[in-house]
Amino acid sequence: MRRLPIRPLAGLVTLGALALAGCGTQTAGAPLDPGTSGGDRTIRAQQVMRLTEVHEQTGMTLLEGPVFDEDGQLLVVDVTAPAGEPKVLRVNVRKRTSEPVHTDARGTYTSAQFSPYDGRIYLTDFSHGDIVSLAPDGGDPRTFFSGEVDGSRMNPDDLAFDREGNLYVSDSRGMSEGEAKGRVVRIDRAGKEAAVLADGLASPNGISFDADHRGLWFSELTQNRVSYLLLDGKGGVASRHTAIRVDGGIAQTDSIAVDADGNLYQGLHGRPAMAVYDKYGERLATVTVPARAARGLESATNVAITPGGTRAYMTVSGPSGGYLYSFDALGKGIRQSNGG
Repeated sequence: MRRLPIRPLAGLVTLGALALAGCGTQTAGAPLDPGTSGGDRTIRAQQVMRLTEVHEQTGMTLLEGPVFDEDGQLLVVDVTAPAGEPKVLRVNVRKRTSEPVHTDARGTYTSAQFSPYDGRIYLTDFSHGDIVSLAPDGGDPRTFFSGEVDGSRMNPDDLAFDREGNLYVSDSRGMSEGEAKGRVVRIDRAGKEAAVLADGLASPNGISFDADHRGLWFSELTQNRVSYLLLDGKGGVASRHTAIRVDGGIAQTDSIAVDADGNLYQGLHGRPAMAVYDKYGERLATVTVPARAARGLESATNVAITPGGTRAYMTVSGPSGGYLYSFDALGKGIRQSNGG
């Protein structure tokens, strides 16, 4: 999520820090003709539809957390939607139509994902430090987790589930102060126990399991790096290392998705593009939008790849509004490329 120029924090204030979650610090704008780096190939995404316009009350729109439901409908969150306007939308990508799913007066939601344990939709409320869940139809809102973790409230940005339904959250604590206080937090599937798996991080944002569920990839927004956290199979950490340094220029690392071949799709804030790497850190491709469209767009925060297929849908936002763009992914979609 991206950072707003001024951040209060309760309503509009909240939005300041939030534009962080699928975002980064404010940038000078997207390059008009996004190119490639390191000789990697370019994949041109095509516009599917515009989902949102800039909200008068918040001064922006920011789409995030795309995730397919069991019926093949795509759910998307609008991070900066004010009270009364849809904060979660359901999109029929074939018909190119959308409908509101959920709104409330409080939450600023930066990601969405279905739990493999109870089938509910889980949302991260960046501003209030909560994890909220909804029934699959968008009703029955519940607060799944709230409060402090090791003495500090979270700023939860993205999330990932393990096979048993435990949550792994990128906590962007310290982002608004520009301090490396961020964490990776594990919350058990009952929402009762939380543990810090990594700390001292620079605005952690994207988080996803690798294709084999052996470890977690996570990005640090203000360092433009992706790290790998090898898990020990018992809820703890075996090792951690920097895996990829992203040459983003003015752009910053946002959310992460992983396909069936283990490739990483790294969203960018500050440029409407995604960088694609293999599991060994080799840059394979850059996904871009057409140069003319890039003039009004500033970020490509996240992507969902059709489960079992290769059609990918990328959330793209900027002064022109919030859009869905599509492209052919390098590998098939799995849970790790569907939400978070």
